[in-house]
Formats: sequence, C-alpha cells, structure tokens
Amino acid sequence: MIQKILFPLALLVPLAANAETVGEIDVDWLGNDLIVEALADPDVEGVTCHITYFERGIIDRLQKGNWFEDPSNSSISCRQTGPIRIGDINRSKGGEDVFRERRSIIFKSLRVKRIFDEERQTLIYISHARDVQNGSAKMSMSTVPLYVPTASAND
Repeated sequence: MIQKILFPLALLVPLAANAETVGEIDVDWLGNDLIVEALADPDVEGVTCHITYFERGIIDRLQKGNWFEDPSNSSISCRQTGPIRIGDINRSKGGEDVFRERRSIIFKSLRVKRIFDEERQTLIYISHARDVQNGSAKMSMSTVPLYVPTASAND
C-alpha cells in the first residue's frame, strides 16, 4: 500500500540537476513571463544548456482558469562552457533525462533529454513536454559537437 502512494510522489520530484534562473522577461500586462534557466549537465562536465519557457501570471490564471498548468512551449540552446568530460551516460538511442520540471500539479512536465550520437561525436539535447495522456509535438533541440576541428594543410 505504501509503495502505491510513494511511487507517484517520486515521479513529482525533479531530477538532481539544478537549474539556475538567469533571466525573467515580462511579456504582457497579465504577469506572464519568459523564464531563462541555466542547466549544467550533471554527467557531462563542460556543457551548459539554457532553457526558456513560458510561465503564466496570476491575472492570466484568473481570466482563463486552468490554475495548475503552464504551457508546454520551451526552447533550448546548449554549448561547451569548459573542457568536456563525459561521465557514465546512457548511450542508448532513447537517451536519458537530464532535467525535468513540473508544468502542472500532477500530469505534465518539461524535460530535457540527452542522446549521444557516438558515430558523429555529438551530444543532442531535446527540450520537450511529457504529459500522461496528451503528448505534444512542441520541442526544441540543440547539439554540442565533441570533436575539435583541426587546421587543414592548405591553411
């Protein structure tokens, strides 16, 4: 019985990766904002992603209802911010969650997933919404190459 209660609650806890709010942009008089967060990949040293998402204000919530949910829209950009050292990462085609944050009280979350394209030596980061019943096609993608370009003989 206790497991049936604790398991759903465990799904609500964000992953260990800490996102730091680095910007808030007021987009209208209803108190709606664009939030910009910096997220260091916890398993790949030297890579930082910046995520932007929409956060509804109190006036918007009063006018439109749907109190406990924010939109699924997000954008992501990831870059090398230091020497890259890859830790123990999932190398499957399904990749792994690097970050997740609730966008509704229970059912919807914003996620960042990392996929390692070994053949091309590239890390792929995808920002998307995950919903229990209504999947969303809204996503954003960013890549970080792991190779260091060499100067050609003609340079």
